[in-house]
Amino acid sequence: MRYIIALFLFLVTYTVQADDWGKTGHRTTGAIADQYLNKKARKAIAQLLDGESLALVSTYADDIKSDTLYRAYGPQHYVNIPFDKTYDTHPQSEKGDIIQAIDHCIATLKSDMASKEEKAFQLRLLVHFIGDLHQPLHTGISEDKGGNDFQVRWYRDGSNLHRVWDSQMIESYGMSYSELAINMPQLTRKELKAMASGTHRDWLEDSRIVVRDIYANTTVGEKLGYRYMYDYFAVLKGQLQKGGVRLAALLNEVLG
Repeated sequence: MRYIIALFLFLVTYTVQADDWGKTGHRTTGAIADQYLNKKARKAIAQLLDGESLALVSTYADDIKSDTLYRAYGPQHYVNIPFDKTYDTHPQSEKGDIIQAIDHCIATLKSDMASKEEKAFQLRLLVHFIGDLHQPLHTGISEDKGGNDFQVRWYRDGSNLHRVWDSQMIESYGMSYSELAINMPQLTRKELKAMASGTHRDWLEDSRIVVRDIYANTTVGEKLGYRYMYDYFAVLKGQLQKGGVRLAALLNEVLG
């Protein structure tokens, strides 16, 4: 009995930690975006979300996955495109993808006909989808399901390339989302303007530059760890920062 209780407590602890680590990237992006909102957008967001922060709602689109009512939203978290194609030259999924989802979020937020509840729902999704757009493996290839079937080792443990980028590098770094958000590189006005420029279609192609590099420098079955962190954690931080800056720019445009 004592063994069973100990095992149960271990599994509960592991599950909670795994969920928390998996959410850190999204919360970081939301917290960064909050730093760059203009007054009008900030007020509109506060009204739609009843005071909830962007960091808090950033995980909503993952939180609802267990509800079968929202199963159709699953394909909207990513897009798979061959490396030699672009979004416009590759057939779009009939089930939807992250670009189509962001288009719909923006249209709803701009609509005079949508209710507050509809806009709040789409805003929660938008915060998450912009975060996903900047996780490079969410813009990967279908052959390995965005890196989920790309098996590697993370230090001593079996893993996959998607999980390494989703959570394990952030977990190894050991900072909370708030610590990450306030410890990003300082941007000049020129750098901030350049980072925020373009549309979500441009940002997709920017993420795909990163994912091509990842595949060019990672081998199936490879043991990843200290050297991989050294080579890629600054890139990961850059993606989190880009996601936050660009989310704020989009919200300033749509709601400001």
